[in-house]
Amino acid sequence: MTLSAEELYRRGRAQLNAGRNAAARRELLRARARTEDPNLLARIAGSLAAITIRQGERASAEAVCLEALRLPGLSEATAAMLYGQLGLVALERGDLPQAVLLLDRGIAGIGEEVEHRGPMLLNRSVAHMQAGRLGPAIADLDRAVPDYAATGDDISRAMAVHNRGYAALLAGELVPALEKMGEAYAVLSAESAVNAAICDRDRAEVLRDAGLTRDAERTLERVIRVFGAHRMRQARAEAEFHLARSLLGHEPERAAVISAAAARRFRAVGSESWAVRAEAVRLRALLTVEADGRTTDQRAPGDAAVDRVEAQLRQHRLRAEAASLRLTWQRHHAQTGVAVPGPRARIQVPPGAPLQVRLLAQEVRAARAAAAGDDAGARRIAAAGLDELAAWQAAFGSLDLATALVMHGTGLLYAGLEAAVRSRRPGIVFEWSERARHLSQQTVPLRPPPDEGLAADLAELRMLRSEAVSGDWLALPRAAELSERVRQREWSSMGRAGGRERIALAELQAALDADSAFVAYAYQRDGLVAVAVTADGARVVDIPRWPETHRAMAGLRADLDVAATVRAGPMAEVVRRALDERLALLSETLLAPVLPVIGDRRLALAAAAILNGVPWGMLPAMRGRVFTLTDSATQWLRSRDPAPFRGAGFAIGPRVARGSEEVARAAGMWPAARVLGDDAATVGAATELSAQVSVLHIAAHGRHADGNPMFSGLELADGALFGYDIDRMARVPETVVLSACEVGRSSVRWGWEAIGMTRVWLHAGARAVIATPVIVADDDACELLGAVHAGLAAGLAPAHALAQASEHTGVLSPFQTHGSGF
Repeated sequence: MTLSAEELYRRGRAQLNAGRNAAARRELLRARARTEDPNLLARIAGSLAAITIRQGERASAEAVCLEALRLPGLSEATAAMLYGQLGLVALERGDLPQAVLLLDRGIAGIGEEVEHRGPMLLNRSVAHMQAGRLGPAIADLDRAVPDYAATGDDISRAMAVHNRGYAALLAGELVPALEKMGEAYAVLSAESAVNAAICDRDRAEVLRDAGLTRDAERTLERVIRVFGAHRMRQARAEAEFHLARSLLGHEPERAAVISAAAARRFRAVGSESWAVRAEAVRLRALLTVEADGRTTDQRAPGDAAVDRVEAQLRQHRLRAEAASLRLTWQRHHAQTGVAVPGPRARIQVPPGAPLQVRLLAQEVRAARAAAAGDDAGARRIAAAGLDELAAWQAAFGSLDLATALVMHGTGLLYAGLEAAVRSRRPGIVFEWSERARHLSQQTVPLRPPPDEGLAADLAELRMLRSEAVSGDWLALPRAAELSERVRQREWSSMGRAGGRERIALAELQAALDADSAFVAYAYQRDGLVAVAVTADGARVVDIPRWPETHRAMAGLRADLDVAATVRAGPMAEVVRRALDERLALLSETLLAPVLPVIGDRRLALAAAAILNGVPWGMLPAMRGRVFTLTDSATQWLRSRDPAPFRGAGFAIGPRVARGSEEVARAAGMWPAARVLGDDAATVGAATELSAQVSVLHIAAHGRHADGNPMFSGLELADGALFGYDIDRMARVPETVVLSACEVGRSSVRWGWEAIGMTRVWLHAGARAVIATPVIVADDDACELLGAVHAGLAAGLAPAHALAQASEHTGVLSPFQTHGSGF
């Protein structure tokens, strides 16, 4: 049966909407060969132009549409369709005023042809969004969705829903953005790799703005490969642009290289406004590199280059990006001590600018105040910016999101802390140390009701993890899809039950008794300081040998792991000696400076995230000392009141050497202890047990997930108990003992926040967690933890019980107490 030109045209349109460019072109060319109808020929031309636009050949697409408009006898609706395509050409070129003008004309002339009106509304919404007009953009999207529904075009309707999520992103509404994009993704990703890549590119922007830049960058790198394979040069360059923007804050050297490549690609396809945007990111990256004292092959831009690109951005009405470039230049000059004369010194933030731009303006003001010797002013400015960030952050109950959002405040945190350290006043340094730690701890989460969909997703992820042959199991396509869905559910469902007030130094000192001390280590870009506090006073203590400390930490984990596994034979003594030397150096550099203040008191210690992984109890100066690691003084004091005792419970995961013996010894210290072993120790049973006991001990294999620490897990009978499982528990034990290697580790985010299994249990409501960040020999764990439970059963606080157990058994291990250990 021979298909008519009209039927072939319809088939070509369907392939086009599905993102299958090659198949669409074949059908459309066949249709063109079978008709002489000027209206159908013009519509075919418009559809072929759409494919050409996707491949970045805008000049060719524009020529095709203009030629079609010259065909005699075109209807108003057909001409309107072509104007719509010309509007898309202008949009891709970055000429937003011309795009809106042409799309207005197309929408006005298309009448009730919803098949073509929907795409024009969608494209006009994009033009409005790029120009910062969110109200008109949302109005167009709300009209486009029913147009697509009327034609049964589920794919395009999903794209409109996706763009509605993008509008939410631009408004700073991260959770609705992810929800809308997630709703659309299932439809769009099933149709074609191109549509999936378009969705992923925009979702990566949500992740970037949420502070999850590593996830965003992995996504964008994958998207770039897809667009490259389909010869979609404009789309590829846009993904490169977004990748460079994401890298700007933590890898500016790489951001400069990638944005330069994107700018070249944009110019090759005639997209001048996008090229200017990419060039602005390149200049910002180079300014950041130079201000940080680093080197790169590209030279830092001169004032004239910044002036030129800023003017071009303003010409294209990209006011927020123009402001970001100028503010980065001003910050660079303030940080490098170069005065800025005249109008260039004026700090300008466009009305309605994103939070990131407003925070950058505060960084400039703080840097200028510091350069002028006004450290009090620098702290005041930095605090105002962080308070604005905290107000936004307080809307979220998710631990994952709260810790990631701290990224936006990194520059202000450094500015405030550096100004505080220069004051040498303990109260001020403590305030800024606590402010940095407290930023992601201010929200008290509100646990949502049980979610069957989330439970099913986590169950499938458990299966995928158990079947994975490599460590990077989350990179599997199905695991990546499910983990993204879990994150979306957690962000949207985890509410806020209230907030915690940050404590001041005077309140901490009042809470300390004569036998207790508190030490907070604070990291600056050029080193480390500590605030040592007792009931009698407080002192700012320099850590002068930070470079040595940093070098010693580089091989620490490897030494600890080898020492735990090589316990006999000719190499054992060599390994032990190397570890002892490293531990002695860390003790001397980190603890010797604070010992004159704290003496032999028991210690609550808030370590900077850069010190993550230090086995404090193994350092010579800490041996025999009662201590607890805490995220902040606020957390330590706010969670010290005990609840009525509800008994002890134990769970044993599969294939744990001496696990049954360890648990039998520990459970024997408690009356009527509940024990889950063999097949009974499932995730569900362990969750139930957690709600019923005050002390929970899990002996299981653990695995830390650096890429997504909320998927760190404890291996139970039916798979891993993830961080997401724990953070949703309605009730958790007061004390948790984790006899599992690695789960005491954390993933450091932005030098300030750490997240891992210990942090998840504390966030869920536990008062104290005993865990280890590295491998521990089975014999040591069995003996030590049995003695720990003897102390807990006798009524000792967790930190006291661990210190006493170490002393009585002679076992020196990296187990340490987190939270309110005493």
